[in-house]
Amino acid sequence: MAEISIFGKGNMGSAIGGNFEAAGNQVTYITKDTAVEKFGDIVVLSVPYPAIAGILAAHRDLFAGKIVIDISNPLNFETFDSLVVPTDSSAAAEIAKELPDASVIKAFNTNFATTLATKKVAGAHPTTVLLASDDKEAKEKLVDALEGSGLAFIDAGLLKRARELEAMGFLQISLAAADKISWTGGFGIFH
Repeated sequence: MAEISIFGKGNMGSAIGGNFEAAGNQVTYITKDTAVEKFGDIVVLSVPYPAIAGILAAHRDLFAGKIVIDISNPLNFETFDSLVVPTDSSAAAEIAKELPDASVIKAFNTNFATTLATKKVAGAHPTTVLLASDDKEAKEKLVDALEGSGLAFIDAGLLKRARELEAMGFLQISLAAADKISWTGGFGIFH
């Protein structure tokens, strides 16, 4: 059993937390009004990308030695037509620069909340979570903590793959926002 701290209790935070709980972990949600003294073993940043800088600034010391899960898709929410990170980087890479003593994993950003809650994409295909991190052991710990949740996992490689995962998440969100795919659907992976 792992102790999980989740920033945000919206649709994504609740769905991710539910999977950790289903796998037998202890989950604590952190909202704007939560006094924070310590984090669990795994910290999930389930907030919009613009909110992450404030969280890192306010709690920087508490992240040391933790596994930090970045689920964000750094969209330009004004134009909905681009990502707001440098073209040779990613939100996860920018977070990793700010938290050199933590193990950052990009995960869950290519999944919609409904697919995480139901464990199905479009009601039919198993939900697969893609992971990218430079810390192989941290990825293994994350997968172990979610064993029994009903989710499948694929290691997408090093943290530099987060750029492609974020582009994939951006495309999926753009398609759903334009009603070209359903928010209960998205990308399914068969393996």
